[in-house]
Amino acid sequence: MRDTLREKIMTVCNQKIAQKGEGVGLSFYAFFANRNDDPELLMEAATWWIRTHKLDHFEKAQKIHQMVKDGL
Repeated sequence: MRDTLREKIMTVCNQKIAQKGEGVGLSFYAFFANRNDDPELLMEAATWWIRTHKLDHFEKAQKIHQMVKDGL
C-alpha cells in the first residue's frame, strides 16, 4: 500500500473515532470523495480491503487503524 493511502486511512480513522467514538464503523469508501477522482487509489484500497484481508463492507475504524499501523 502506498504511503499516501496509508496516511489517508490513518487520518480518516482518527477523525471518525474522535467524532463518533471507538465503536464507529466505516467502509473503504470513507477514504474518498463522492467523486471518483483517483480510480487507481480506490482500487488499491478495495483490493487491500476485499481481496487481501477479506473484510466485511463495514468494519470498526479502530480495527482498520490498527491493521494499517501494524503494516498489514
